[in-house]
Amino acid sequence: MTTSPTGTGGRLTGSLGPGAIVFMVVAAAAPLTVVAGTVPIGIAAGNGASFPATYVVCTLVLLLFAVGFTAMTKHVRSGGAFSTYIARGLGRPAGVGAALLAVVSYATIQLAVYGFIGAATGALVTGHGGPDLPWPVWSLLVLAVVGVLGYRHIDLSGKVLGVLLVAEVAVVLVMDVVIVARGGGSSEGLATAAFSPTSFTTGAPGIALIFAVAGYIGFEATAIFRDEARDPDRTVPRATYAALLVIGVFYAFSAWALVSWWGDAGAVARAAADPGTMVSETATLVLGSAVGDVVEVLLVTSVFAAILSFHNVLSRYLFTLGDPDSEVAVLPAGLARAHSKHASPHVASVATTVIGLVLLAGCAVAGLDPVNEIFTWFAGMAVVGLLALMLLTSLAALVFFSRHRGLAPAWSGLVAPTLAVVGLGVLVVMTLDNLTLLVGGSSTVAAVFEVVLAGSFLVGAVVAGLPPVTSAVSSAVTSTTAPLATDPLTQGESA
Repeated sequence: MTTSPTGTGGRLTGSLGPGAIVFMVVAAAAPLTVVAGTVPIGIAAGNGASFPATYVVCTLVLLLFAVGFTAMTKHVRSGGAFSTYIARGLGRPAGVGAALLAVVSYATIQLAVYGFIGAATGALVTGHGGPDLPWPVWSLLVLAVVGVLGYRHIDLSGKVLGVLLVAEVAVVLVMDVVIVARGGGSSEGLATAAFSPTSFTTGAPGIALIFAVAGYIGFEATAIFRDEARDPDRTVPRATYAALLVIGVFYAFSAWALVSWWGDAGAVARAAADPGTMVSETATLVLGSAVGDVVEVLLVTSVFAAILSFHNVLSRYLFTLGDPDSEVAVLPAGLARAHSKHASPHVASVATTVIGLVLLAGCAVAGLDPVNEIFTWFAGMAVVGLLALMLLTSLAALVFFSRHRGLAPAWSGLVAPTLAVVGLGVLVVMTLDNLTLLVGGSSTVAAVFEVVLAGSFLVGAVVAGLPPVTSAVSSAVTSTTAPLATDPLTQGESA
């Protein structure tokens, strides 16, 4: 791996297989964080004991999305995931708009988890007799470690994420298996509400779906790592389906086991009383106090793994936006420099670290609460942005294969993308309707977030048409479509 003499022509390289990519994608979903944080809230504020079934519904919708998404993989030869797929199907302006929307969405979700890990680490340290330091100190320490790992080769991040992921998933699965083996923890036995279609619609199923889908953030990163995959045309689809199935099954099974321990009615009451300690208390009751302490530690490492994954995804979006060979190149080419030794997007990684530092410092100076405001607000904002990106990607796949019939079977080129557009469209509408709730009840904050998200997309679409970029992009599109010379989309598609 080398860079060009000008320092802007380096390429990302790697030999990541499906397993390594799945590790990074699932780590971004922060399984333990979701089970310990989102599941109790979904039970309390959503559809109660039926909440485990919500993950089944979300997984089915996202599997439909994955069909069209992965079908386009062999027709999109560059990284950038959502942005390059949308550019190929809906045109360059939409692609660049999507890229900037993705940058904003991942910057905000990264900020959200930086706030959360600062508070969680501080509570863990002080709870075990350590120094009582302000939360920004812990957040900045994590930011520094993530910055170092992001600067290095992606294989190192994959190994770190793999170790952390195995640990957090293992402890939850052990707890789940013990609960099921005991037949639940209450006189009711194993929970049954999750298997009842009528129970699913009780309470607030819309809120439940929003909280559930938040647990899948980052799964499209399988395509982000295309340039670093061993065999991208096969690795990316396999990793995408594997990641979705692993995430969906794990969430649904763990949520069902949690409800089974407390009972249908008892789970709702316990979650409503104190959702933040529900899983740690369950682990203590099921496996002992020592395991309960381990869960507290793994909760912090789970969030760290998520931050590292988000950092890697965001830095690769910035790399793609600076890559002259990309269809969405609008940022300085220096961002697309690859390190001569680590073959990593080191400049984009440093930029990602700086973005995190600036946003984190701004929130700290403003005196925002790390959990109730930073985490809650910006995670809600990111959910809206990423759902919109998935909707646009499904629409792009539908348009692309409608224009180029014969490149994919009717199921993957027409039927599945259409169903995905409908399903994701419903989720986007529900999320927007409940955005005020997601950001702590402030309609003003919700309105500002909507303007920022829509504005980032519109700015990108406008920038895409500026004259200084046109000639460079024309050659970039030609080069990225060159491998498709044998396909029906040649000069017409480039034009």
